Amino acid sequence: MRENRDFGIAIVTDSAACLPTTLAESHDIEVVPMEFIHEGKVYRDGIDITPAQLYDLLPHAKKLPTTSAPSPNSYLSVFQGLANRKPTILVVTPSSKFTHAFVSARAAAQMAGQQLPRVSVEVLDSGTAAGAQGLVVLAAARAAMNGGGLQQTVSVARKLMPRVRLIACIDTLHYLAKGGRVPQVVSWANSILKIRPIFELLPQSKGATLIDRVRIRPRAIERLVEIMTEQANQKPVHAVVMHTNELTGANELRDEIESRLNCAETHVTDFTPVMGVHTGPGLVGVAFYFDET
Repeated sequence: MRENRDFGIAIVTDSAACLPTTLAESHDIEVVPMEFIHEGKVYRDGIDITPAQLYDLLPHAKKLPTTSAPSPNSYLSVFQGLANRKPTILVVTPSSKFTHAFVSARAAAQMAGQQLPRVSVEVLDSGTAAGAQGLVVLAAARAAMNGGGLQQTVSVARKLMPRVRLIACIDTLHYLAKGGRVPQVVSWANSILKIRPIFELLPQSKGATLIDRVRIRPRAIERLVEIMTEQANQKPVHAVVMHTNELTGANELRDEIESRLNCAETHVTDFTPVMGVHTGPGLVGVAFYFDET
């Protein structure tokens, strides 16, 4: 059972943030589940279906599941549960470029203004997603736990947002092609040549970009760590290693990061299925930032 800690600010996010349950609980973070629709049935991420179950389902699905942000009522229900012990709520959402979560949370905040007059709700678009969003959420939660007010907590999150990077290697382009995000011919060439693309999710809602290509997973892991070390300069790194049903590769990446970099913290978690339905199983990546001093 989660402790009833009466800090001034409640931190709320969604399951796209890739926060392990134990980490969310230890930082008193409320996580609202994203939703998936498959063959007419709605699943709540992490409640009705686990990420591993979803990734097991993908290779057999005739059509990719569709995804949906939490509804305003889902957010409002969480706000109502927090109202008796938290006078202020900060909601951190994924980039509005990827999902309607920000719009949904804003709508819930307006509803709360009428139904919960003693509670103030602020909604922040993190400008990113997945583990990068999770790191922004963690920074905000730690500021709140240290007694920071709303302005200070939001400021901590905003200052971190442009510094968080997310890089990942995709095992196949099949699912991006299946979802209409790359041409089928590109997926075919990827399959024939066995090339694994490495992409970066740019901060501040600038989208994703291809930064390299590799052929084998060991080289992919090596390349991801090389990219991290290019800007390390011995600074402590905060890292969230993510995977889509590829725990072995994720653990290998974490071990390499911990052996070659000065790690302040490392975590291993499932890549958010909201994005993972488009990348498919086999993705390994890392979200990270370095301390400024």
